[in-house]
Amino acid sequence: MNDMLDWGDYRIVLAIAEAGSLTGAAKRLVTSHPTLFRRINAVEKKIGVRLFERLRTGYRPTAAGEEIIATARKITELTHDTERRLAGRDLRPSGHVRITTTDGLLFGLLAPALAGLRESEPNITLEINVSNEISDLAFREADIAIRPTSTPDPHLVGRKLGLIRQAIYAPSAMAAGTGGREALHEAPWIGPSRSMAYPALHGWMAAQGYDKQCRIWSDSILGQHAAVRAGAGIAVLPTYLAEADPALTRIGPIIAALDVELWMLTHPDLRHTARIRTVAEYFSRCSLISQRLDRR
Repeated sequence: MNDMLDWGDYRIVLAIAEAGSLTGAAKRLVTSHPTLFRRINAVEKKIGVRLFERLRTGYRPTAAGEEIIATARKITELTHDTERRLAGRDLRPSGHVRITTTDGLLFGLLAPALAGLRESEPNITLEINVSNEISDLAFREADIAIRPTSTPDPHLVGRKLGLIRQAIYAPSAMAAGTGGREALHEAPWIGPSRSMAYPALHGWMAAQGYDKQCRIWSDSILGQHAAVRAGAGIAVLPTYLAEADPALTRIGPIIAALDVELWMLTHPDLRHTARIRTVAEYFSRCSLISQRLDRR
């Protein structure tokens, strides 16, 4: 063999074999009969072997030609298979998605839903930033923010996931003695620290006088929940986090004044990005999230 064949050479040999003539092969390859004649002669000269018998009825492969044709078919199948897999990969979103949310939302709402997301979208990798501070989506500190707010930033886009409802919860062992309003004013409370951006709860507790009973302040909903579970006092907690906890007992009804919307937001420039859109759509239709938000 004087030289190596390239893919173009294999394509010419395969086209002639399948068409049975130069005219038919030329149509398939969108070229002219004379051009194809020169090309097949050049291929045979390159490898020093005749690949076709030129007959009046057409071109018939020689033994050497059959070997080249078999290889060409394998290359074609491999090429098509690779293209199909790559096309399928393009259809399946992949890559890195950064989500920012609070500790309570992660523990009570998002974490239970993550297994389903990993199963349905194995090519997406999540980075979750747990913080009670508001990440700036405009500066790409996160791709998706899932936050409680009744006034989402008008420069962002997203959807409302539901309504966060809240109530007073006590350790189950303490609950029997905290039934009346008077008892609530005597019980030790656990409240949100001033560093926690929670103006509605700060205002409500001050209006009720419960802030004077606070013995523990925390900048974390999950921290307040843990303190109540440990028997340190009572606190206002979201129903999605506390309602299913057997260690806690709800005292009184839902506090309607503390209802707040839960929003999932992203920057407008990112909303059509496949991986981000896929994650957002998953959370928006996730039944685990909607069921927990519906707890009253």
